[in-house]
Parts: sequence; C-alpha cells; structure tokens
Amino acid sequence: SSRVVEIQSQMSERAVELLGLPEDRPCLLLDVGCGSGLSGDYISEEGHYWIGMDISPAMLDVAVEREVEGDLLLADVGHGIPFRPGTFDGCISISAVQWLCNADKKSHSPPKRLYRFFSTLYTALARGSRAVLQLYPENAEQLELITAQAMRAGFTGGMVVDYPNSAKAKKFFLCLFVGTSGTLPKGLGTECANEEPHQAKFTNERTRFRNVKGKSVKKSRDWILEKKERRRRQGKEVRADTKYTGRKRRPHF
Repeated sequence: SSRVVEIQSQMSERAVELLGLPEDRPCLLLDVGCGSGLSGDYISEEGHYWIGMDISPAMLDVAVEREVEGDLLLADVGHGIPFRPGTFDGCISISAVQWLCNADKKSHSPPKRLYRFFSTLYTALARGSRAVLQLYPENAEQLELITAQAMRAGFTGGMVVDYPNSAKAKKFFLCLFVGTSGTLPKGLGTECANEEPHQAKFTNERTRFRNVKGKSVKKSRDWILEKKERRRRQGKEVRADTKYTGRKRRPHF
C-alpha cells in the first residue's frame, strides 16, 4: 500500500541521513534486505550508487520489473557479505536485520548468523564509514543480542531512537561506525536535554511494536511532528510546535 511505501521512504531517507555521507562525491552503498528496491530509489535520487542483497527471489523480481538502478544479489546475509574488503562507503538496511534473530532451520544459530553478518559487513565497509540498520526488535533481548554481536565484530556506535516517547512513531536505528568512533547522532523527538540521549534505554516491556509496526497515523500529531521535523532539516520555514499542533478544531454550529 502507498502508506507502507511512504514509511519505507521516510526511513530510507533517515537512514541515509544518519550515514553522514560526504556531499562532494557519489558513494557506493550496500542495501541489506533491499526488497523491491524502495530504499534504493532514494539512494539513487541522492546521486549515490548501490548494491542490494535480499533473500527473497519474489521481491528481487519486483525490483527488476521496477528497473531499479542498483545491482541486485540474491543471498542470505546470515551467510555473510560476499564482497572484497573496503568495497562500500556505507550500508543501510530497512526493517530486515531482526529476521536474523529467528532460527528458521535446525542448523541456524542466531548469534552465529548475526556475528557472521556483522563481521563480514565490517570487512566490506571502508574505514571511517557507517552502517545504519533500522529494525523492529521484538523485545529488549533481541536488541541486546544484535548490538552485542555488532560490537563483537568490531563496530562501535549504538542505538539511535527516534521519537522514543511515541508508541507509533518510535523507530530504532542501529548506527555503527567502522574504525572510528564517531559521536552518535541524536534521535529525533528527544527534546529533553537533561537525559543523555545516547543511551538507548532497553526495557523488558513488550512494546506495542508488532501491531503498529511503527506507523504514524496520517494527520496525527506524531505524523505532523515528523513531517515538520523533516522540513526543518531541509532548511524550510516551519511553524513552531505548540500544544495545539495536530489538534482538531471543534465544529462550529
């Protein structure tokens, strides 16, 4: 549906922004779990090149039909990233990495598959580059498992959480650095300056991720705030947020 497409492109835009790519030259990016190539479209629009990996032949067929500009590779990233060292200037992944936590086959060990993915990804990335992986964790344990294997593979960095106080707009981006420990970017919607924004706090509550999949209902307050925030980042004039933002007016008789 167009709503899903819209969410995908918003998250792709945010992931690419968190990569902090140089503005003066085109880069080569890896798109993990590229699906039908929606995130790739955004990468192409920004003037960069990409290679997409996905485990689903059906999704890649759609990408081919859509004539996306990236090169496509049918592969299970749990087996590793099969590229020469330093090939990529960055990696993004939208809603894919949490699947490595599932053991779909008897032989599958999630920690091993995650470690294989992260260690080969680390090698395939140029020094000083980043990987930004947006994911829908099922619970705090999954986040811990994923983050631990990334750190074990040599990455530094951590979780950037956008709109942490919103059930609907909350998004998790694992922001990883290769060979340099950069400063973690701030999550959007974290205005409370007194809290240290870099520490994503994991709780064991089973958050309402599953049903809403992080969608903000169109025209809701969250949706409006996200849109305004994106406009501000693009340097556009935007009205200040107030307690009235997103409120319905009463009907007048």
